Amino acid sequence: MDNRKEIEGKQAHDPMFNSKKPSSRCLYVRGPVIVGAGPSGLAVAACLKEKGVPSVVLERSNCIASLWQLKTYDRLHLHLPKQFCELPLMGFPNDFPTYPTKEQFINYLQDYATRFDIRPTFNVTVSSAEFDRTLGLWRVRSVGVKGEEELEYLCRWLVVATGENAEAVVPEIEGMKEFGGDIKHTSLYKNGKEFRGKKVLVVGCGNSGMEVCLDLCNHNASPSLVVRDTVHVLPREMLGKSTFWLSMWLLKWLPMRLVDGFLLIVSWLILGDTARFGLDRPRLGPLTLKNLSGKTPVLDVGTLAKIKSGDVKICPGVKRLKHQAVEFVDGRRENFHAIILATGYKSNVPYWLKEKEMFSERDGLPRKPFPHGWKGEYGLYAVGFTKRGLLGASMDAKRIAQDVERCWQPAAKHPMLPQTSL
Repeated sequence: MDNRKEIEGKQAHDPMFNSKKPSSRCLYVRGPVIVGAGPSGLAVAACLKEKGVPSVVLERSNCIASLWQLKTYDRLHLHLPKQFCELPLMGFPNDFPTYPTKEQFINYLQDYATRFDIRPTFNVTVSSAEFDRTLGLWRVRSVGVKGEEELEYLCRWLVVATGENAEAVVPEIEGMKEFGGDIKHTSLYKNGKEFRGKKVLVVGCGNSGMEVCLDLCNHNASPSLVVRDTVHVLPREMLGKSTFWLSMWLLKWLPMRLVDGFLLIVSWLILGDTARFGLDRPRLGPLTLKNLSGKTPVLDVGTLAKIKSGDVKICPGVKRLKHQAVEFVDGRRENFHAIILATGYKSNVPYWLKEKEMFSERDGLPRKPFPHGWKGEYGLYAVGFTKRGLLGASMDAKRIAQDVERCWQPAAKHPMLPQTSL
């Protein structure tokens, strides 16, 4: 391997490795090990490469950006303008639209990996990672998806790039086995063709739930949307500018509460009173709520018009499922052919990272809020956990590369391990 030194079985039995039972093979990595080959992991690898620091990228799937390639619906576009979604050191092609399609974004990521010669090790799942205080190194244990020989990577730096969206959140609803119809998470939804002419209940009113409802309408299905909580719906563009860009510009001059007030007034003028259609707004403004809880406002791309016209019906929370039917918390019961769970994703960090200080065991996110959650102890880093999308990931990737570079030369030659040549 380019930047790894394989320590064969007889070397691995050296006393310096006996603080833990060794795997059958052990690889020493001169630079960081990056867990995850999504946009965040690619960004860190590219920033490190620019500074002359090699890295090893481990990915459990068979491709880069597996969430985008394998678990997103066909009509997906970037929700923010492309200038806020580009990765460090390489912008989008000039001929890309303001909101690139899913396919365009995937092509961009593939070109990005090619340009910076990022070659992840695919089909490898990290089973555990912990810091060995005796060696002063991280032990990253991995296994192939088909249960092949286990490998252990030893590294001075570990970058957690699995992100906020590693695992689908599938809630337990009473009567799921009794329902009998199709129940799937949005990670398995591609388009509404299979639901043509059917009544479909979409659970979750975030950006994904809203877009799935619109897609179902466009395929002549009859969607209903479960809205259990308050939600901010904003137009994607205001006054000829993207709502996100306008918000960021106004925040340079005005306090957040005034910008929130402005956004709500303009939204009311453009969209009307969303509460009339069952979409009550939270007490806190959209930016304040995002800053405090990470809850992203919905940027409307046409779903609200379908709600106003009655093509998308609003429903309260689900109490239980019956055979081909749903009973809601208000006692109403209605028949449906299928249910789409737009219930989001969660971090999987607590399942494999043996570390209690940097990441919360409750939600698998850094304990420190943005912009301080990117760095932990003993060479541990996090990227893709800011709840600020690709822009936040890019900012953290640059910080990580700069921090590693500062101690790269002194630490490049580990005194206890045989050296590898690049």
